[in-house]
Parts: sequence; C-alpha cells; structure tokens
Amino acid sequence: MVLRIEDTDAERGRQEWLDGIISAMSWLGITADEGPFRQSEAEPRHRALADALFAGGYLYACDCTRPEIDERTKENQTPGYDSYCRDRNVVRTESTALRFKVPSDGETVVDDIIRGRVVFPHRAMEDFVAVKSSGQPLFALANAIDDRDMAITHIIRGEDLLPTTPKQLLMWAALDNVDQPVAVPAFAHLPMLVNEQRKKLSKRKDPVAVESYRAQGYLPDAFVNYLALLGWSPDGEKEIIDRASIVDEFKLDHVHHAPAFFDVAKLTHINGEYVRALSLDDFIDACQPWVDPEHSSWSPENLEQLWPADRYDEGVFRTIAPLIQERVAILSEVPGMIDFFFLESPVVDEASWNKAVLNDEKASEILDRAIAVYEKTDFNAASLHAATIEFGDAMALKLRKTQAPIRVAITGRSVGPPLFESMELLGRGEVLRRLEMARQRAQG
Repeated sequence: MVLRIEDTDAERGRQEWLDGIISAMSWLGITADEGPFRQSEAEPRHRALADALFAGGYLYACDCTRPEIDERTKENQTPGYDSYCRDRNVVRTESTALRFKVPSDGETVVDDIIRGRVVFPHRAMEDFVAVKSSGQPLFALANAIDDRDMAITHIIRGEDLLPTTPKQLLMWAALDNVDQPVAVPAFAHLPMLVNEQRKKLSKRKDPVAVESYRAQGYLPDAFVNYLALLGWSPDGEKEIIDRASIVDEFKLDHVHHAPAFFDVAKLTHINGEYVRALSLDDFIDACQPWVDPEHSSWSPENLEQLWPADRYDEGVFRTIAPLIQERVAILSEVPGMIDFFFLESPVVDEASWNKAVLNDEKASEILDRAIAVYEKTDFNAASLHAATIEFGDAMALKLRKTQAPIRVAITGRSVGPPLFESMELLGRGEVLRRLEMARQRAQG
C-alpha cells in the first residue's frame, strides 16, 4: 500500500491534517508500505508531462471564462463545455487553461471489479480542463501521472470518482504516447457511505473523522471490523470477525453495489462486543486515556476530567473494572459510571433525585433504615445485599424499589455499577456520610 497525500490544493494540504491522517491510520493498525508521499512534491514532473501532452496535440489552450461558456451554452440540451477553443489555435499564455481533446467518436470502457463493464460514450464527455491557467495539473492528470510513476496496480476508491476514471484512462493512453508505456491498473469503485436519511455522508453534517470515534472510546479492531462490513459481508451470518479473517476472506468482487448505511448504533453494538472480550488488564489499559489521562500517552482533546487527578485510585478502578466492563459499549462511558468513587461528594442527577427520593413518600424511611442497618451489618457486598432485602421486605418493598434512593444518595444517579459492590469499595464511613447527606436534603 502506497500512502500518497493528494495535496495539490494547498488549502487541503496543511501539516496538521497530514498528521491526523497518519495518526488515524496508525490507531487503526494500517501501516503503509511506502510513503507518505506528497503529491505536490511531484509537481515538476506533472508540469513536464502536461507540456508534453500539449506539444503532442492532446491538450489545447482555452481562454474561455465560465460566464462566456454559460452564455454560449444556455440553450444547449446537454450541459458542459462546447469545444469552442478546440480548433481556434489559442496561444498558450498565463491566462489560458489546457483542455484535453476528447475523441469525437467511440467510447471509453471501465472494467470495474465491483461494477463490471461501465461504458462512457465520448459524445457525452466534454473537453475537460486538465491544467489550470497557473500551469498546475488538476486532480485527474496529476493522479494518472503519479499512478503510473508509482506502479500502482489497484485503485480502490468511492463510486463518486467513477466519472473521473474515463478521463484518467484517456489521459493514460495519451501519456503512453509521450512517455514510457505503463500497464493500466485495476479499478474498483466502492459503494458510497450514507447516513440515516440515506444521503451521502457529509464532512459538514456527519461525524466522519476517524479521530472523533477514537475520542469517543471505540476500539480500533472493532472499528475496522465494522468498516469491513460496509458493502461486504463474510460467509455466513457472523458480524464479529477478526482482522486476520477479514484479510483472508475479503474479495473485491464480493463487494455490493448499493450504498452502505453507516449505522452508528450497529458500530456501537459491535464495539461493546469487543470491549467485553478484552482481558481485564487490556480493558484497564484501554480505559486509561479517560480515567487517568495524566499517565496516558494519548487522551482525547478537550477531555472533561470529572474528578481531581489526585483523587483517582488505580486500585479502586481495578476492583470495579470487571463490573464496568460488562456495562459499557464505548470507553468514554466509563468516567460517568465511576466518578462517584473519586469525588468528595457525588454529583446528583436532579431527575434521578426527583424520581427516587423527592417523589417517593417512602424514600426518607428507606434512608433511615439503611443508615441504622448499615451501621452494624458486616460491610461486604453479600451482607449488604441481604440486609437491604430484609429491611425492604419489612416495608413490603421489592429490592429494586428499596435500593433506588440508596443508589442515588451514594452514586448521584439511578444507573451505574452494582450498588452493593460499590458500597463495599467506598467503605462504611463514606456510605453512611452520603446517606446522612441525602437524608438531610430530603428533609429540606
């Protein structure tokens, strides 16, 4: 695999974006065999071959402006350039573009691995601009030259670039006549990715940056697994497929034609499967950027740390981690499930408080009984669980109802890790302190 950064557009070739591409690929475990190469570095070669194509009669100068073209062609049934300058012998200057002289008759055929034989009649193609007036070759010509020079064998890209392919093939044949002949690579145009509205994913409207998924806590192997399933599926009905199996089973000619729906819910489900499959040590290591960013080699930008760094206790996290691992689908969910361990007092979710305490007429009595019982019972998860069932039964309450105000008092919310294991970790003194605080608040 050759990593070529197509930066002929200077605005899109900024170093931080190149760094982002390399970083994202590294995270995904995709390592280029060659590169990265900047396309802009080959501009002298592009310009030289553009000059050769012009000298050979494959390109001609055009001094038309867009308003002039629009005015001339506004009555035409077919849009596009009307070959006005093709036979005018316009002198090439710093204000003229160079257009490729598309043959008047015949057709160009793209033998696509995924889409089969795609025919482009020349009569439907305009004489397209290959070189800007600045002398800089545009995408199609620059890519054709680079593909030839780098001995590219397979070009795999989105179907939105399929209309560009006949242009590249026409220029490829012309380049064979002004330079060393080179075998044409195989083309495969992948289905486009669409959002929930079945519209093409947009950089402006949809979360498409790989880095954003890393920052949310998706695992690289899960992300690769999901991406592989967009437009392709392995034999059978399995969705969880490791990288080695993907490499072994994947065939370009088995890729589907239809647009592929980028389903974040499905990606999240697959990620959850990968999270639960991690060993405990690997899960703890994977969580470090979110729970202990000061000691992590990488952490998400603008990460909101929910507790002071000096209150984090690695031993506490290791103890509770197995129970957290069963309950999260992405790693960014972890801090919100464990913050109450590392805060002086839990941050109380008002909706949870209102439902479990304020609007429950028995909540105050539950808290009173919990304080009285927990002061003397053995302080381990099993004993706490049994004691809570016992005093709940005495109040004719099921465990779910009994533990609801206790959970909110201790953790600040109505959902989270197992309550009694969490209480054991916090210790008798801290649990009783939080219950007393909740009782006082409930009394107003």
